[in-house]
Amino acid sequence: MKKISIIGAGNVGATSALRIAQEGLGKVMLVDVVKGLAKGKAFDLRDARNLLGIDYDIDGSDDLNDVRDSDIVVVTAGLARKPGMTREELILKNAAILKSVCLKIKESAPQAVLIIVTNPLDIMTNYALKITGFKPDKVFGMGISLDAARFANIIAEELKVNVCDVNALVIGSHGEGMLPLPGLSGVKGAFLDKAADKNKISQMVERTVSRGAEIVGLLGSGSAYYAPSAAISALVKAVALDESRQIGVCARLNGEYGIKDVCIGVPCIIGKEGISSIKELKLTQEESAVLKKSAETIRELASKLPL
Repeated sequence: MKKISIIGAGNVGATSALRIAQEGLGKVMLVDVVKGLAKGKAFDLRDARNLLGIDYDIDGSDDLNDVRDSDIVVVTAGLARKPGMTREELILKNAAILKSVCLKIKESAPQAVLIIVTNPLDIMTNYALKITGFKPDKVFGMGISLDAARFANIIAEELKVNVCDVNALVIGSHGEGMLPLPGLSGVKGAFLDKAADKNKISQMVERTVSRGAEIVGLLGSGSAYYAPSAAISALVKAVALDESRQIGVCARLNGEYGIKDVCIGVPCIIGKEGISSIKELKLTQEESAVLKKSAETIRELASKLPL
């Protein structure tokens, strides 16, 4: 049975733990440095087993040493941006948290596939790769799979079709720099740019880019966690079951899309060893320029973080 550790027992981490445990993907270890938090949530999740009729295996700890010998490690730990906090301050604070976590993972679970969820996601994925020194195929970030799911949902609602009939594609950074691809997104076998007019497509793209901020605004405090945890669970499942499935992740590029030595969101084939291949899409000149500009922004910000 595979050992799957989730570092960070907030809403995203705990909900991911539940989804992964219920899928029967392996033994789940939920870890958080806040004393009692992960253990308490693990007890609560275990108490649900009889009611659900599922005998999953989950435990909690406040000791990072308990990630030892994990096959998969998901890192959700980090701070949310607070009023008055600059983007640069958030980056530095979360980088400090991520560095301590990654050093422990490097020591205790050197063979693990590492999935980064901490924001700003693309910058933190680049940083995690540097700190751990792991092979690039073993470290990737969850981001654009969530953005693509949001794009698919918005398309389905706007065009009044079953969301399962939509195949949405998004690349780029996880945030305002994301790049939804209407010309490569399908609705019942037809590309979106053939199924809707330009104005409607533009509105759907704008709604997708601002969806995360919209949810935060509606919640008043906190951020989304049901869809993010579903995205995390899908990635863990692809690795644990060696699905060789195409999913959008933040991956280190080595010349693909004309970009080198930076992590950014692109479609990849995910299996038991992590990323087995990166899929190169045929982009327009405008899309390619936007992606490259986003990559350079990520590179610049990531280069300022201390090793």
